[in-house]
Amino acid sequence: MEDNKRTEEFTINGEELIAKIKEIIKQGNAKKITIKNKDGEEVLSFPVTVGIAGIVLAPIFAAIGAIAALATECTIVIER
Repeated sequence: MEDNKRTEEFTINGEELIAKIKEIIKQGNAKKITIKNKDGEEVLSFPVTVGIAGIVLAPIFAAIGAIAALATECTIVIER
């Protein structure tokens, strides 16, 4: 069985983190998003499902906001 996973990585500063995550979710073709700190350690990882509701995303955005407040630089890994 062939594995069709594609990943993309973006290194951004904490201020841009939430905006980039929202942009990725709006595109609608991501399956999973992982946020890593500047040392490459996974901080948060969550699946992105089609038709995900805003209520479901609220706690995730709260966690992302906390990470953004503490992070000077982080990496977003997108699995498509």
